[in-house]
Amino acid sequence: MDELIRLRLDVSYNGTDFSGWAAQPTRRTVAGVLVETLDLVLGAGTATGLTVAGRTDAGVHATGQVCHLDLPADVWREHEGRLLRRLARLLPTDVRVRAMTEVPADFDARFSATFRRYEYRVTDAPFGAEPLRRHEVLAWPKPLDLAALNAAAGGLVGEHDFAAYCRRKENATTLREVTRLDWRRDPDGILVATVQADAFCQAMVRSLVGAMLVAGDGRRPVEWPGSLLTQQVRSSEVTVAPARGLTLVAVGYPADPADYARRADLTRRLRVPIEG
Repeated sequence: MDELIRLRLDVSYNGTDFSGWAAQPTRRTVAGVLVETLDLVLGAGTATGLTVAGRTDAGVHATGQVCHLDLPADVWREHEGRLLRRLARLLPTDVRVRAMTEVPADFDARFSATFRRYEYRVTDAPFGAEPLRRHEVLAWPKPLDLAALNAAAGGLVGEHDFAAYCRRKENATTLREVTRLDWRRDPDGILVATVQADAFCQAMVRSLVGAMLVAGDGRRPVEWPGSLLTQQVRSSEVTVAPARGLTLVAVGYPADPADYARRADLTRRLRVPIEG
């Protein structure tokens, strides 16, 4: 059997015209485009085992997505000096592979991760979103209070059962630890929520944002988003914020590569599916 080399890929994409990350036979997806392009450059089936840190939904963007794949060692040695530029020429302009790095065989983009960090962008400008930013910024119809948004966010930080904010999957836990959740208003007036956790269940980030926004515009008390954490099933009162405002900006891994396998084993024991 040929020796395999594991590669870490750092990937960015504009999710507007993608039906999410995961390959689907009849839809345009990020994974599908990547595999098609790798097959074109290297030969069909040469790159195997494409695995992503967070399977983003349709319309969600990424500036810090991470995935891994395996290549035969001789193929990697032949192409490593020029593969990144060849991909840049052949990939569509709404997805970029920014870096390809050789990593230990026990690196797992999904299970070795220690955190995922997202940002969600909203404008409450009376004229809506700037046209050039309409695919990455949600226009909110009411004025938003930064202090109220941060007060609402404070009740969601920590380890909780986020069942009220998740689309439950069979045999999958909804227990998550949110290590950072805060809002800022940038100089251009855009409000940005930063959400970081060890992992997220499906639709969790956009559900959290949806709950905080109605507290930020005064329609709900700031305590309301946190009060939903007592529920054991998804709350019908929470509206999922649109995908276009959400961007995966970073995925963290152990500083010491020797810890990749230990982290992956711990994650597998704690959780079943991890979603972005």
